[in-house]
Amino acid sequence: MKIKGLPLSIVFLFIAQMLFSQELEKPWMLGPFLRPANAQPLIQKNSESTFVDPISGKSVHWESMATFNPAAVVKGEEILVLYRAEEKLGEKEIGGHTSRIGLAMSKDGKHYSTKKHPIFYPNKDDQQQNEWPGGTEDPRIVETEDGLYVLTYTQWNRKVPRLAIATSRNLIDWNKHGPAFSKHKNGKYLNAETKSGAIVTHLKNGKLVATKINGKYWMYYGVPHVWLAHSTNLVDWTPLETYEGTLAPVLSPRPGYFDSWLVEAGPPPILTKDGIVVLYNAGNSQNIGVDHLGNRVYTGGQALFDSSEPWKLLDRCQAPFIKPELPFEKSGQYEDGTTFLEGLVFFKNIWHLYYGTADSMVGVVTSKN
Repeated sequence: MKIKGLPLSIVFLFIAQMLFSQELEKPWMLGPFLRPANAQPLIQKNSESTFVDPISGKSVHWESMATFNPAAVVKGEEILVLYRAEEKLGEKEIGGHTSRIGLAMSKDGKHYSTKKHPIFYPNKDDQQQNEWPGGTEDPRIVETEDGLYVLTYTQWNRKVPRLAIATSRNLIDWNKHGPAFSKHKNGKYLNAETKSGAIVTHLKNGKLVATKINGKYWMYYGVPHVWLAHSTNLVDWTPLETYEGTLAPVLSPRPGYFDSWLVEAGPPPILTKDGIVVLYNAGNSQNIGVDHLGNRVYTGGQALFDSSEPWKLLDRCQAPFIKPELPFEKSGQYEDGTTFLEGLVFFKNIWHLYYGTADSMVGVVTSKN
């Protein structure tokens, strides 16, 4: 059957693409991003895969609870997705399982295979007290111009979540450097809750790489506000403070909007001709935010910061550019729904944006712009 000369299958595909696309609200924004017509999760929990945990010495089902909140990087002719995998420990609530980081690979951005064992996890090392028993969570990753991979992640010992740094040349062998702010002012923020580190990048030769601004690397981080930090070596970070010595938020929740409850740093930001584009995760508080979104729903926003003064907010979207719409984005551990952004790559001239769905699975949207 055809409609005006087009096969019905093509018409349906076109309609589906229109339904799942987002128009750009502002010209500086990245996108618009498009879901596949028959979008399905890329990575899901696996109750069969096992791993001998080096701390307990036992064989564990390391991704039996959930697989979500992915980082991503291009290596050679592949997209590599580093995802948070939870080992199910009884019926404990969110945060009560043990997390490790697994690796998925794709040569086309559509089909993914996963490694049998995690590539990053708590071990009998000098970070065990920070990472056990909760694990290693919510990675973001950047590459330097000389090929060093820098991982930011959350250490969770079920007492204090800490933003930490690790580096690798091959994504298999890692050097853990510990909490990102451990050397700042004799550990002033060492026991403060920190997480979600997104290091600024720029697109060079078709690849996102960590970039310096005024001789420093910059990292947006944190929740429920987004704060800012700088570093000269990508390992030791200095938070941006006021003259009074307190943290200076650069992005905050807004009553009346989709980000009324909280904001949280997303994937590595990009330095563009317009400024620094920061993709961020946004939580809604229904009573003071957007009524139709419901409470605690996580959507995605974009903000623009000055390219020479990374703390200076220039513009911000008024509505989310991505939100939970599909069944697998609104069911799972986090039933309120999430499209939690953490991974962004430019692969074969297409942007791939990876996100966690309801604290349970991994999804992707793409854009040619």
